[in-house]
Amino acid sequence: MNRREILRTGSLSTLGLLATQTFQTARAQARTAGANDRIRIGIVGFSDRLNSTLLPAYKAVANQFNCEIVGVSDLWSRRRDDAKAYFKKNFNQDIETYRNNEELYEKAKPDAVIISTPDFAHATHAIEAIKAGCDVYCEKPFAETMEDARAALKAVRSSDRILQIGSQRRSGENYTAAHDFLKSGKFGPIVAAEMTWNVNQPGRWRRPDLVAAIKEQDTDWKRFLCNRPDDQWDPRKYLEYRLFWPYSSGIPGQWMCHQIDTVHWFTGLPHPRSVSANGGIYQWKDGRKNFDTLTAVFDYGPLDDPSTGFQVNFSSRFSNSAGGTKEIYYSNGGELNLDTNKVTSNGGMTREEASAMKLQANLLAEFKLEGSGGAASAANMGADPLTTAHMKNWLECLRSRKEPHAPVEAGYQHSIATIMANAAARTGERVTFDEKTQEVMAGGKVFHF
Repeated sequence: MNRREILRTGSLSTLGLLATQTFQTARAQARTAGANDRIRIGIVGFSDRLNSTLLPAYKAVANQFNCEIVGVSDLWSRRRDDAKAYFKKNFNQDIETYRNNEELYEKAKPDAVIISTPDFAHATHAIEAIKAGCDVYCEKPFAETMEDARAALKAVRSSDRILQIGSQRRSGENYTAAHDFLKSGKFGPIVAAEMTWNVNQPGRWRRPDLVAAIKEQDTDWKRFLCNRPDDQWDPRKYLEYRLFWPYSSGIPGQWMCHQIDTVHWFTGLPHPRSVSANGGIYQWKDGRKNFDTLTAVFDYGPLDDPSTGFQVNFSSRFSNSAGGTKEIYYSNGGELNLDTNKVTSNGGMTREEASAMKLQANLLAEFKLEGSGGAASAANMGADPLTTAHMKNWLECLRSRKEPHAPVEAGYQHSIATIMANAAARTGERVTFDEKTQEVMAGGKVFHF
């Protein structure tokens, strides 16, 4: 509803909403750095991902944009101490630390924040940041429930804040080249895609030394739980949350969301039409609740035309790394391989076959995509090229106020696919998405944790 319609209808509730949004916009504008002002950035969650990758990526490009880190919020006292030591060593800076996000926003007054908290809290912390008038770099997955996803999408869309989702493939030269090639039509219609993410890393997502060291009195367990059900103190759920639903979906939220995001980006499709999946804990019997092996099959295509589309197969296992991390798109003419960065006629119809069948062949000449690839999958990657480029794009957008490479809609869409896969694997049902209610449906019921 625009202002003219508001004045015409005279709706008090709508006028109240407008007043609230106007106030929030004014507060946000007051927080927006000018062209030459220093951008003050806060850290929400001093995580392994932050100190091993996000901060090195930030450090590599920050000087170009006149930025500074002004404070770190973390619930655990040890993480706050770690942050002080890290910034002294790597930035020669005495950083201020805060026990929670309220303290960070009240005392440090950042213009923007980098969020790297547990998976289930990303959306909530993004909403907090937007309400505080901050721009946001938010690690993926954006949300693990549709309720969180809808709330965060609404908060961002009703503001003028810049939010970048940590889907760093969208800043990769080779992925951009693949996107542009597919959009050109030269590849032909996608008929299938195969995606794998296989590792053999017994310690992945495990933190036994930290689990033994943490004490409940040194953190804020109730605040950690955020909007999840009340639960007794559990150091494993606090530090190894990726192994436990509903704190993380595990494989779908950590790995699959990266690869499935490229499907949405390359095709413009907002989410799968349906998903079937299964998995299990076949190797690592360590008390985890999230699967160590998962296979999901997605049906993609126009939402209003079931007669056309394609299938995406995603599989992942922790127990054997054969096959590695791969993303391959297929057409009737060949394949686009984002592991080798090549487009080839592999598996495609030949000119002779097409002639014999009196068909028009979509013949592909082999060439290499521009840029390097594929994506790294190590536990600690350092300032990898994709993340560094993605962080640079965010900082550029803080200055230009242009839309970043991975806006909030990208996070919302990968959240739908992630939640659908998680629901399918946990319920055994064929899962769909209700466009009207924006809910994931499993066996005709809304999927909840």
